[in-house]
Amino acid sequence: MRSQDHLPLSSVPHTTLRSIPGHAKPDWERDGRDWPNRDSSSFVQAAGLRWHVQQMGQGPVLLLVHGTGAATHSWRRLAPLLASHFTVVAPDLPGHGFTETPPTPRLSLDAMAHDLAALLRTLGHRPVLVAGHSAGAAVLARMCLDRSIVPGGLIGLNGAMLPIGGLAGRIMTPLAGMLAASALVPRLFAQFAGRERVVERMIADTGSALEPAGVEFYRRLTCSPGHVAAALRMMANWRLRPLARELPRLSTQLLLVTGGNDKTIAPQDALRVNALVPGSRVVRMPGLGHLAHEERPQEVGALLVQWARHAGLLPELVPARIRVRR
Repeated sequence: MRSQDHLPLSSVPHTTLRSIPGHAKPDWERDGRDWPNRDSSSFVQAAGLRWHVQQMGQGPVLLLVHGTGAATHSWRRLAPLLASHFTVVAPDLPGHGFTETPPTPRLSLDAMAHDLAALLRTLGHRPVLVAGHSAGAAVLARMCLDRSIVPGGLIGLNGAMLPIGGLAGRIMTPLAGMLAASALVPRLFAQFAGRERVVERMIADTGSALEPAGVEFYRRLTCSPGHVAAALRMMANWRLRPLARELPRLSTQLLLVTGGNDKTIAPQDALRVNALVPGSRVVRMPGLGHLAHEERPQEVGALLVQWARHAGLLPELVPARIRVRR
């Protein structure tokens, strides 16, 4: 890891964070004052952006990639559990949270995969295991297919790896493009998100139920026009059909974890991906929604560690020998 590429948090004023013109980004000193696992945070320059990255633990490197509209807070309880077994690396994706926003064309699947690979090179990390939530799983699958990373395993947590089908798919991308092109929509959405219980209802619509602190971190992000604008432009640029066509040649061991109550990504999508990727495996978690890893971090963490041991990415536990006194 090259220490000269890292900036101490106290030296990074929020005014230097690049954002979409007219849309303020979250302020680290205000919005990040009690950010989960703040002591593990640093700012790293890579791919022409200053990234917010959290790193903790020791052992083989595990990369965690959040989904659209989220940030590192989504790993607030899971990352410390995994840090008992791994060196956990979790960045805010471009335009999200406290990472700078690139030009709009770079808020695409291919560009994000390319820029995240550049970040890993700067950090000097070669992950042995990668896990992505929702759109984060697609980013990691793209990186594995491009061979910019060569992990021993890929875990999709309610992964969004297939294009939305039917009428919804034909409407969503053009609609996201229209909303993303508006300078007014992100500001209006941010104002709307500040109203009582709006964010709670948004989370409930995913099929998940979070603790008040988790809801509050999502509220901070959705009340930021810069964060909202980046998420909208990411959705407008997202193209999953090329990825879906290439999934059959994915050679990385793949585990698909899906919440049985996910109302954002249909659990059947995991079965469709499973049919496309040879040797992949599906684990369904009944009663959990799209944010399953935030609802039950201990269960998800235990599942990830168990699978990593089975895949040979962590040493198998050896039962302690019982000494018998003679």
